[in-house]
Amino acid sequence: MKGFKVEYIVLDLEWNQSPNGKQGEHPRMPFEIIEIGAVKLDEKMNKVDEFGALIKPKLYKKLHKQIRNMLSYDEKVLDEKGRSFPVVCKEFIEWCGDDYAFCTWGPSDLYFLQENMAFYNMKKLPFPLKFYNVQQIYADEFIEDKVVCKLEKAVVDMNIPEDIPYHAAINDARYTARVMAVKKFPKLGDRYSIDTYRHPVKKDEEILSYHDGYLEQISGEYGSKQEAMEDKDITTILCCKCGRKCTKKIRWFQSGPNTELAVGKCWKHGYMQGRIKFKSTGGSDDNVYVIKKVTKTNKAGLMEVGLKQEMIREKRREKRQSSDDK
Repeated sequence: MKGFKVEYIVLDLEWNQSPNGKQGEHPRMPFEIIEIGAVKLDEKMNKVDEFGALIKPKLYKKLHKQIRNMLSYDEKVLDEKGRSFPVVCKEFIEWCGDDYAFCTWGPSDLYFLQENMAFYNMKKLPFPLKFYNVQQIYADEFIEDKVVCKLEKAVVDMNIPEDIPYHAAINDARYTARVMAVKKFPKLGDRYSIDTYRHPVKKDEEILSYHDGYLEQISGEYGSKQEAMEDKDITTILCCKCGRKCTKKIRWFQSGPNTELAVGKCWKHGYMQGRIKFKSTGGSDDNVYVIKKVTKTNKAGLMEVGLKQEMIREKRREKRQSSDDK
């Protein structure tokens, strides 16, 4: 794949949180990593190397009850065998090398890794950060309703021997690598996701990417949702096949608190559904950035979106009528 890495780092983390709930939580690091596990694969999914290390916690030295129940080690082991996060993380990044792509079971690991790195003012990971969400790829390929499942279910369904305990970072990384190595598992190709722990700030930093059958746009920051929707670069639907501007069939409408839907039509490739998600920048309550995805649909999809729009309108009319009657 052009511009992408030929080796894969299958990453898994274990993390702890405040045993006292929100009151004892540090705002810059609510989840503290206590173990890094990773398996390095070549482009044919053959194992090349492994990395595993425990981390001595700095913030939450007592394990949260639920986390302690899952892990095969306790505070004493972390205290005796763990090393500081900056030391372990630096070793891990150096071990990864220069030519790789992260693979994780779910989208959370890279977010928390970067959050912990930022807490210690460590050098940032590349931007934009592309990775393979193996959990979602597995769901898309092997689960009828495409709803994600736990790693344990995938291991059983793929007839992979369960010969090591779960909920140790290195072991879960091994299991994820084994799932990826199964013959019927699809080639990763352009099925990557884009991590948004760091998002574009300025317009010239915006990300526009055609991958995995859809067009994804990650915008810079706006002062409000309204400001974002006044930008034609946001509201224009481009065909996810050829990039041409689509004619509007269903204009953007609010389908949820932070979601907008629309449908356009490409003269060559047919109907395209656009979905906008507003994400908080983490600063002002009103400041947002936008993740817009355009996927191919059909006439049935057009009718489904149109029906949803009409149902939302009807609910609003009923609400207004109820308010007027009072």
